Amino acid sequence: MYLGFYSLTAAPFGKEIDSRHLFVSPALSEGLARLEYLKTTRGIGLVTGEAGSGKTSLLRRFAHSLNPALSKAIYFPLSTLTVMDFYRGLATCLGEEPKFRKVDLFAQIQTAILTLFQNKRITPVLILDEMHRASNAFLNDISLLFNFAMDSENPFVLVLSGLPHLADRRKLVHNQPLLQRIILRYHVQPLGKKDVRLYLEHHRKRAGANYEIFTPPAVEAIASRSRGLPRMINNLATPSLLYGYAKQLRTIDEETVFAIAPEAGA
Repeated sequence: MYLGFYSLTAAPFGKEIDSRHLFVSPALSEGLARLEYLKTTRGIGLVTGEAGSGKTSLLRRFAHSLNPALSKAIYFPLSTLTVMDFYRGLATCLGEEPKFRKVDLFAQIQTAILTLFQNKRITPVLILDEMHRASNAFLNDISLLFNFAMDSENPFVLVLSGLPHLADRRKLVHNQPLLQRIILRYHVQPLGKKDVRLYLEHHRKRAGANYEIFTPPAVEAIASRSRGLPRMINNLATPSLLYGYAKQLRTIDEETVFAIAPEAGA
């Protein structure tokens, strides 16, 4: 198999990598600092970025950094849910048996959040991913649900994440109540050329390889074809290793990257 051929002890570019072992790029580092600020101040934050830019990796790393004695992380990746599905799921994650009517669910969720924050000194940290797919009704309900004491306190942290056009939707008139309450905005930037090289090196070393598998021209080709998006880097790197193994190439050159780029969608 290609792992042994390249002296790898694990797949270097799989998405199952523990968040603690992710490459800490400048974008990830800054994003974590911004989210740490949001955790301290509490309230609503917005994280946007292109598909494959590392938004979910950032959110995973942030969620895993939370102290469970002080914060309760709740992650929802399915924003195509109906408002009622979301309410029921949120109530369940907060340890409640969901009520039947929406108005009762609303009160139940707010009470559960207040109980955690005021009585148990635990801040609920809710992360809603892929929010660019959410309906305007969904966004409007979020604005209402996370309004406590006539908007005078924030006993929660709420992170909304999605593709860049989520930020554009905020500008619509019917989304103004939510827009005005967002206290943190962060756009995840793709990796620069230098960071693509460091990314490949980090994951190669993490997987046990003790020599440079990708030649400098190959790194250049990956940086160009991936546009610095970590997911696309992975999509190029793994097929390159498979192709190189089939051809018995000890190092991956730019011709190999160009050969597999079409199948990687790059």
